[in-house]
Amino acid sequence: SSSEHKLNFKKSKEACLSYIQDALLQKQWKRAAEFLTCYVESLEKDYSREHIGPSEMIWRIGTEILWHHSQSNMKEFNCFMEQMKTLGVKRYLKVCLEHVFHLLCNGQIDEAYQNLSLAESWRFGEQTAIQDKEMKLIQAYRGLLDYYSWSKQKNILLEHSEDGFSDLAVEQEMHGYFRKAAVNLKEIIKIPGVWDIFVKCYVDLLEFYGDHNEARQVLNEYAYNSKFPANPNAHVYLYQFLKRQGESKKSLISALKVEKRKKRQLGLEVIFAALDYAGWKENAKAWSCLAKQVKQIVISEKHLDWIKQEWNSRKDWWPAFHFSRYLAKRNWQENKSLSYEKALVAGILLGKGCKYFKYVSHQGCKAQLKRFRMLKKFVSRHNPVYLRISG
Repeated sequence: SSSEHKLNFKKSKEACLSYIQDALLQKQWKRAAEFLTCYVESLEKDYSREHIGPSEMIWRIGTEILWHHSQSNMKEFNCFMEQMKTLGVKRYLKVCLEHVFHLLCNGQIDEAYQNLSLAESWRFGEQTAIQDKEMKLIQAYRGLLDYYSWSKQKNILLEHSEDGFSDLAVEQEMHGYFRKAAVNLKEIIKIPGVWDIFVKCYVDLLEFYGDHNEARQVLNEYAYNSKFPANPNAHVYLYQFLKRQGESKKSLISALKVEKRKKRQLGLEVIFAALDYAGWKENAKAWSCLAKQVKQIVISEKHLDWIKQEWNSRKDWWPAFHFSRYLAKRNWQENKSLSYEKALVAGILLGKGCKYFKYVSHQGCKAQLKRFRMLKKFVSRHNPVYLRISG
């Protein structure tokens, strides 16, 4: 029957996605590619009346596979990205950006610039206004590549001047790149966010042309505007600028002062972000830092919203990625200190019923290790915190 077909189709889709996820987590790129092919084919053969649009999952998963697959090449990647652009109007600019990043990583600067220029001229009714942020990013990265071209022309000009020659054509071309880069870079750094590379390039342009007041204003705004996220780099850039300007030692030290609360929150963000990557999964120092931060916050019961904010975007996938029973057994056998730190974090984020926490704390107590008994008590005592974090 029609209802049975829909139910079976839904189940097979979910199973296929589960296999793909499993292959990705185990870095089995060939296997993941085979299952993704099956998934796409099953969508094409779906005879239900429900319209199934191009899934963002296909784009995300396909990109990840092509990036890592040993037999993939730039031609295949470019072809795949062009297909994704034409299939998803709502994601068009995001796909363009990802395509550009891939081209840049492979040293194809001209191709990346061409793609940015095409994306910048893209218009699709109301979607253009909806994707205003992505369009600003497109323009910003084009400005970054204009800065790159300006820098190359500047070096050529400086070399010529050392030899006693002047090249008017090179100078005019350099100024042209400066104007285009400055316009786009100036726009993006007005938006609250972390724009380190864009700020550095814009300041370099301003300093070269002697606009030191504008450069100082830009760096002060980037470091001290409360609308921008806490960013130690912003203070470093200001410090370096002031040092180039020959400012006093007092001014230099003042530029490096960051509010302590902001530093703590930023530290938490950085550790969570690092542990999103497979290469950091078993980094004992990272887990120790996270455990220490989380423990301090839980004991004081201040800033639980910091943990909640970081956990909200990870609670759907971190349990399988970091806190499975399989990982608990492996970590316990290979590195008991690592398993202790991870168990503390797991217990706070997922509660005392978490598989990872239960296994490690049980093994620790069985081995009569005092700190594991204390760990079990700590998590049990603060279990209400888990309920507040999980919302």
